[in-house]
Amino acid sequence: MTHQHVEPSFADRTDFENAQRGFIGALDPCTITAQDGRVVWNNEEYNFLKSECPATANPKLWRQGQLASIQGLFEVTKGVYQVRGLDLSNMTLVEGNEGVIVIDPLTAVECATTALSLYRQHRGDRKVTGVIYSHSHIDHFGGAQGILPLAKSHDIPIIAPEGFMEEALSENLYAGNAMRRRAVFMYGTALPKGPEGQIGCGLGMGVPTGVNSLVPPNVSIYKTGENYVVDGVRIVFQMVPGSEAPSEMNFFFPDHRALYIAECATHSLHNIITLRGAQVRDTKAWAQYLDESLSLYGHSSDVLCAGHAWPTWGEKEIAEILSDQRDMYAFLHDQTVRMMNKGLSGIEIAEVLTLPPSLQRKWYCQGFYGSVSHNVKGIYQRYIGWFDGNPAHLWEHPPKENAARYIECMGGVDEVVRKAEEFAERGDLRFAATLLGHAVSLDPTHINSKMALAGVFTKLGYGTENGTWRNFYLTGARELVAEKGHQPRQNVGNQMRPTQTVDQWLTLLSIQLDGLKAGDSVFAVDIHVVDEGKWHRANISNGALTHRVASDGAEFRGKSDLTLELKKIELLGVLNGENQKQAVREGDWSFVPRLLSLMEHAIPADTKKPQL
Repeated sequence: MTHQHVEPSFADRTDFENAQRGFIGALDPCTITAQDGRVVWNNEEYNFLKSECPATANPKLWRQGQLASIQGLFEVTKGVYQVRGLDLSNMTLVEGNEGVIVIDPLTAVECATTALSLYRQHRGDRKVTGVIYSHSHIDHFGGAQGILPLAKSHDIPIIAPEGFMEEALSENLYAGNAMRRRAVFMYGTALPKGPEGQIGCGLGMGVPTGVNSLVPPNVSIYKTGENYVVDGVRIVFQMVPGSEAPSEMNFFFPDHRALYIAECATHSLHNIITLRGAQVRDTKAWAQYLDESLSLYGHSSDVLCAGHAWPTWGEKEIAEILSDQRDMYAFLHDQTVRMMNKGLSGIEIAEVLTLPPSLQRKWYCQGFYGSVSHNVKGIYQRYIGWFDGNPAHLWEHPPKENAARYIECMGGVDEVVRKAEEFAERGDLRFAATLLGHAVSLDPTHINSKMALAGVFTKLGYGTENGTWRNFYLTGARELVAEKGHQPRQNVGNQMRPTQTVDQWLTLLSIQLDGLKAGDSVFAVDIHVVDEGKWHRANISNGALTHRVASDGAEFRGKSDLTLELKKIELLGVLNGENQKQAVREGDWSFVPRLLSLMEHAIPADTKKPQL
C-alpha cells in the first residue's frame, strides 16, 4: 500500500503560537547545575536553532527542535500551569485551595527543584499539596525528591496508576545495561549540540544528567471513571495501560475543562518500539484509548495538555488531534497486520506502507520520535517475532562470519569499500551502509571502511526527520571516527539499588550468573529479611539461579547450605561484596563469596561497598 507523499505546510505557524501562548517567564539563563556545580541541563546550547535550517539537518526536525526548545513557565488555563524546556518532559501544576498539585515532576531532582522555583517566583510560595504520576517512565517521576521533603512517608496524596511501582522499578531490570547503552545513541547524549550534532530527540531536546529519585505513591488508581479530590481540585481518571507505558493513565479536570493526556497524544508520531529497547506497545489498544478519551472528555475540554510538547486549545482542535492520532495508530496496526497476513515480512511492509495524505499533512503526525518504518517492524514483531518466515534466515551466520563470506565473494575489503562508495555517490546510502557494515564487521581496524561508513552514517543522519534516528546515525559515526582499532564493548552489569525489591536483586543476580562457569555448582542460600518479614531462597543448580519467596522459612523444603538473617539494606551490602559474617544464622559464610564469584565480572568478596 503506497500513497502519494505530501508534506505539512511550513507556512502554518499555529504550533509556534501555541508553544508560546500563556508565557509568563523564562529561566535566564536556562542552565541547571548540581550541588557540585556540574551542569545537568543547558537549554542555552540550543540557541543555534534560532537560525535558518542548514544543509546538515532535516528542515522538519529543525522546526521541531525550535518548538521543543522554547522554555519557561506558561499559563495553560486559569489555575493550570506548565514548566517546559527544563527537562525532556514537562511539569504541570494545578492550583488548589491551599497549594499546588504537581503532575509528572520531570526526570532529575535538580530540574524539578528549578521548575518548581520558577513557578513559585511568579505565582507565590505555594506548598505542594499533591503529586500525580501519569505513568511509569522515569522522565515523569525521577525528579520527585526535588519537590518533596526528604521523608519516609508523606501526608499528601501521591497518586499513580495501578502497577506503577512494579513497572517503574522493573522496566530496565533484565536488559538495563543494553538499554542504557542504546539510550546514549537514541538521545545523542555523547554528541555535541549544534547544526552538525544533536538538535533534540523529537519528543523533547534531551535527557538531563542529574540525580534521579523515586518517591513511592500512596494512592493507586484502578479503573476508568474513578474520581478524586485533591486540595479542592476534582479529578477524573482514565486508565490506559499498555499504551505508551505498561502502567499509564490520563486524567480530566472538569472544573478547569482541561484534559491531561499523559503521553498518548503528543506533537509527533510516538514509538511503538523504542530504539533503546522495551516491550512492544499495544498499538490497537492505544488507538482505542484515544477514542475513549475523545468520547469521555473531548467535548468537555477547552485545553489538552501532555507530558511533552505544548498544549492544544479549542474543542474542535482537541477533537481533531485526538481523532487523527487515534486513526494514525489504528491505521499502522491494521494495515501492518493485513499485509502481514498476505505474507509480507516486517521489513517489506515498512518499505511500502505510508500514512494516508490526510495524516501526512498534519505536523503532529510526523515521525520525529517514532517512525512509520520502525513502528511497522515493531507491530510485526509483537505478533510474529524475529523470524520473517524465510528458511534462509532461520540459521544465518553471525555478522562477522557472514561478512567474511560476502567480502570473499566480492574480492576483498578494498573492493567492498570501492563498491560502497559508488553506491553512496549514486545516492543509495542505505546499501552503502550495508556493504560497509560487512567490511567493518570483518575488520574493525580497517581505517578506510570505518571512515567511509562514518561518512555514510553522517549523511543519513543529516537527512532524517526522526530525531532518534539522527542521533543513532551520528553517534555511530562518532564512534567509528573515535575508535582506535577494535575496542570490545564492556558490560558493566546492572546496578542494584535500594529502591528495588529483594526479588529484583535476585533477578539481577540470575542474569549476571555465568551459567557455564556455574554448571557444576549446586547449593542453596536462605535469606531472612527481618525488616520485611520475608524469606527468600536462592537455588543454584545446572548453571541457573532460581529463587522463591515465603513468609516463613519452614515453607522451604530441604535444608539450605547457608541461612542469612539481616535487614534489607544489609543484604544490599552483602550482594555488593561486603563482609557481613555476623548475619549468618546457620551454615557456611563461604557460600556468599562463592556465589558472587560465579557472576560475570565478579565483584571481589569483602571489597565492594553498596551502591547507594
